[in-house]
Amino acid sequence: MQELIILGIGAHGPEMAEIVERINAQRATWRLLGYASPDGSGLGETINGYPVLGGMETFEAHPDARVIPVGRFFECPDALRPRLATIIDPSAFVSRSSQIAPGCVIYPHCFVGLGARLESIVFCLAGCVINHDNVVGERTVLASAVTLAGYVQVEADCYLGQGCTVRQYVRIGRGSTVGMGAVVVKDVPAGATVVGNPARPLG
Repeated sequence: MQELIILGIGAHGPEMAEIVERINAQRATWRLLGYASPDGSGLGETINGYPVLGGMETFEAHPDARVIPVGRFFECPDALRPRLATIIDPSAFVSRSSQIAPGCVIYPHCFVGLGARLESIVFCLAGCVINHDNVVGERTVLASAVTLAGYVQVEADCYLGQGCTVRQYVRIGRGSTVGMGAVVVKDVPAGATVVGNPARPLG
């Protein structure tokens, strides 16, 4: 079994630990050592059954361990990128023609369709639908129940809020935020925040 360390101790870290347990129940894959705390908080604590091992020096102490970041919120140092793992809950459907880069996390009951591509450190919370031929850029978070129709392009560093829907062929520009429940029917400029149905720029 490959050693694994979760980078981050926020609420999603302990949930990811349970996804690892669910993966291991299907097939022994990971030996989860615990968490690394980027800011040094929580050292010595046990969270959902696993210890906070230390700060970033944890990875030097465990040179063979793989790493999975908690969302985009902790930048993964370049030195750790070759060690990025991907975890996919066993309940998710992932098309065999899709491409999922290292560092991605896919929560329960997600759907990743034909020809979809997820770049590194994409974080998909429960119930997301990523339809055929979509591209989701690196360090992007899809909150629970996000739905992307076909041929959507989400550029890097975006946040798509819970329950939002994006029409087919739409592009979400780099660094954009889509509000909870928004319905996006046209392209979103880079760095914009859009809300509502149909989605419009905030302010």
